[in-house]
Amino acid sequence: MKLSTPQRTVGSSQFQNPPDFSLVLGGPLFQLLRRAHLSDDALLMVRQRLIVFTLLTWLPLLLLSTWEGSAWGQRAVVPFLLDIEVHIRFLVALPLLIVAELVVHRRMRLLLQQFRERNLIPENAVGRFEAAIASAFRLRNSVLAEVLLIVLVYGVGVMIVWRQYVALDTLTWYATSSAGGAKFSLAGLWYGYVSLPVFQFLLCRWYFRLFVWARFLWLVSRIDLSLVATHPDQVGGLSFLSEQVYAFTILAVAHGALLAGNLANRIFFVGAVLTEFKVEIAVMVIFLLCVVLGPLLVFLPQLAQARRKGLREYGTLAERYVREFDAKWLRGGAPADEALVGSSDIQSLADLSGSYNVVRSMHLAPIKKDDVLRLVVATLAPIVPLALTLMSLEELLKTLFGVLF
Repeated sequence: MKLSTPQRTVGSSQFQNPPDFSLVLGGPLFQLLRRAHLSDDALLMVRQRLIVFTLLTWLPLLLLSTWEGSAWGQRAVVPFLLDIEVHIRFLVALPLLIVAELVVHRRMRLLLQQFRERNLIPENAVGRFEAAIASAFRLRNSVLAEVLLIVLVYGVGVMIVWRQYVALDTLTWYATSSAGGAKFSLAGLWYGYVSLPVFQFLLCRWYFRLFVWARFLWLVSRIDLSLVATHPDQVGGLSFLSEQVYAFTILAVAHGALLAGNLANRIFFVGAVLTEFKVEIAVMVIFLLCVVLGPLLVFLPQLAQARRKGLREYGTLAERYVREFDAKWLRGGAPADEALVGSSDIQSLADLSGSYNVVRSMHLAPIKKDDVLRLVVATLAPIVPLALTLMSLEELLKTLFGVLF
């Protein structure tokens, strides 16, 4: 591991002109959307995709539930128009998952160029770095991966998770309880076998992309990077990796909205209280912190090693400099005609001290407190309005008047 200023590496033309890094420009669904003229190579045409997916997932539920008479009224304890969870899922969370593709693509596309411009990849490791890029792209474009996601969605997401753990145990617009189990309406059949699988596939596809991202970072962390211990970003020059957290903020909002919709239904129709779901909220926050920030921890060993080596090397350099400074200026070693005021020795001593402090304050992971706070706030923001259910309308008005007046 090199701690001195690295020289510009000279590798293959691909490394000198690296391709855009994208987690989303690939896979069968992306190619299908391109052929259907719902996307292009820059992931534009977002409005068209939003309209098509809304027409496919939400509109049929409205039409079918209206035709069956369960869209409103007393026929169901949870009529369609009052089902907060389903509206948030398909009108809020699903659009956020689609918009997040464009945000992540634009934010991360110059990632590989950052590795080149910061000279983090030694010349003898260029081949391994390009192999990591190629491996990430092959996995991202995998047909088998998306087929397995479809199997997972129908085999686990619909038949087990939704039916046994998510669906409300009461008379709803999509199902009625009977001795032989839940009996689905026409709207419920579309919900369970079309709308919900489409949404779960898009969500699981994001988890797969996060896996591709984590695997790519792990492969790069196996390379002996040219980290600079005195880099002012305090992470050896890897700060651009933590900047990618901004791109995943929309995903955090989408997950918070999903949880908020589920909790809202249980509060309004089952009689639950928001405080009963502290564990669920905490688990969601921790889960998102792990999947978004966790992959960045793979650089901890190299950063720790760079810090130890930097402290040792700069400590030795500082020891030599201060002894010579002491001998020159305090022990009579300076020439009689050399003035102390304006001497560059003092400024050099200050610069060396600053460099040593930078090494000493070096972080062991390219993660900032702001990154953690941003993800937590983004996840909790959609849930915060449910706190209003903890007080009556009278108490709420009194609180508002107290704040305003």
